[in-house]
Amino acid sequence: MFDGVSGNLVGGDVLIDGDRVVGVSESPVGDEPGRETQVIEGRGRVLMPGMSDAHVHLVGNANTYVDMVTGSESHIAVNGLAEARNMLLRGFTAVRDMAGDTSSIKSAIDRGQFQGPRIYPSQAAISQTSGHGDFGFVYDTPTALAGVESRAESIGFMRVANGEAQVLASVREQLKKGASQIKVMVGGGAASMYDPLYTVQFTPAELRAAVDAATDYGTYVATHVYNVTGIHRAVEAGVKSIEHGHLADEPTIAMLAEREVWLSMQPFALGDHHYPDADRAGKDREICTGTDSVYEWAKKHGVKVAWGTDLLLEPQLAARQSEMAARLGDHYSNVDALRMLTSGNAELFRLAGERDPYRQAPFGVVAKGAWADLLLVDGNPLEDLDLLADPGKNLPVIVKDGEIVKNAL
Repeated sequence: MFDGVSGNLVGGDVLIDGDRVVGVSESPVGDEPGRETQVIEGRGRVLMPGMSDAHVHLVGNANTYVDMVTGSESHIAVNGLAEARNMLLRGFTAVRDMAGDTSSIKSAIDRGQFQGPRIYPSQAAISQTSGHGDFGFVYDTPTALAGVESRAESIGFMRVANGEAQVLASVREQLKKGASQIKVMVGGGAASMYDPLYTVQFTPAELRAAVDAATDYGTYVATHVYNVTGIHRAVEAGVKSIEHGHLADEPTIAMLAEREVWLSMQPFALGDHHYPDADRAGKDREICTGTDSVYEWAKKHGVKVAWGTDLLLEPQLAARQSEMAARLGDHYSNVDALRMLTSGNAELFRLAGERDPYRQAPFGVVAKGAWADLLLVDGNPLEDLDLLADPGKNLPVIVKDGEIVKNAL
């Protein structure tokens, strides 16, 4: 067993009762006499906690651009529900959704009606006009000037807000709709059309308003941002998680460690995303150039780093989630990568506090009292992290909430 924390494997038994782990022992834990017990014999394989992805877009990852623009909301949601099961079958038993109307998908999964990971929804990501989440066309009148909502807003993927009052209302709207944490855009991005990467978005007062509203609900704000100025502005406002940060410099990364702010990073490489125009493709290339150095500085300064994928609008590439998990081994030792994929990410998710929908038990660990989210690996991921890149072949058993989702033994 890899328990999600220790760097050593130990042999033993794990006993599950209902949706929890009730016994972990190096000697046989046994069962209750007279009670029917299903036994899965590991036979030299490695048991580990279910993995998590700290930055997914469930409906965005499951739908093409055309789906998002022309599909009905039920079409978009059904595709998201199907992709939720696919993620679970890749071994991801928990995800943090960073933009999209996923609270209903989460509820259906939690009720046991459909299979999928635990979902920490952000609901709509919040953007200023002309910011990273403004997908209205340039000839459309912005909502702030009495225009109509863009398609991204009408399907609950984004919310455009300007000024403290609108930011407060937008944060509270997402909390009302079931958000466990709040996502705010603080700098430019590759996928959006109007904002170069150097731009800084939302004023300090607007960002503090978002943080205050989230704090009042016992949770936190995570921010999309790549550039140095935006990262500093977000941290000064009280943001707890920097999403991306690929264009940071070393002093900024060191500051994150000093302020105990999370860096939710993705091991981006060219080819992870494709864009139809030279401008956005160029932004993507610039972002990818920062991956190696930011990871090195984060390790050097002891930053709390989470792992995610941020795949979007290319359903045919959704399985790259597993490849990107294995790619984490390019930057960290196998054991540190596995910790990040399990107990490390879970620590970030827990910042949701009272908004944490799964706070009744820990996850990301193999421990008594934890949620019974477990993977059996055909091989030793501490020696070969690439095993995670092919879950269909190398994950013969997947258990989530004590339910055997897959058993190929």
